Amino acid sequence: MTFGSILLFSLAVSVPFLSAGAARADFRVCNGTQTLVGVAIGYRAKEGWVTEGWWQVPATTCATLIEGELQSRYYYLYAEDAAKGGRWTGDVNMCVAENEFKIVGVQDCFARGFQRMGFKEYDTGRQGSWMVQLSDTPGTQESQN
Repeated sequence: MTFGSILLFSLAVSVPFLSAGAARADFRVCNGTQTLVGVAIGYRAKEGWVTEGWWQVPATTCATLIEGELQSRYYYLYAEDAAKGGRWTGDVNMCVAENEFKIVGVQDCFARGFQRMGFKEYDTGRQGSWMVQLSDTPGTQESQN
């Protein structure tokens, strides 16, 4: 991942993940763009705040970031376009690393050798599953089913 110029992209849809067949409980991210996207997630765990990444999500595909029934109400997402350098960001600062990572704690990112990025907060309303659709369409549209 490179941390180049910031482009504004939208988080087009975030909805509880529902399927007509067998119920799957997880946190998924779908890449609605035509380029590879790197994704990181943040959440509260027993050991404290945790950030994990990078999931490489190819164009027009989905990736499961957390498998199984969601345990928290709030999850945090940061993503960037590997080719164009655009980012999907928010106002909640958490730590990330250049390569694959799992970081406990969100304080003193720079002092601990990490980078700090703004993650977007998702209130799942304690749903067992959640899906976020990344899109390069300007503006933000969020809806729930």
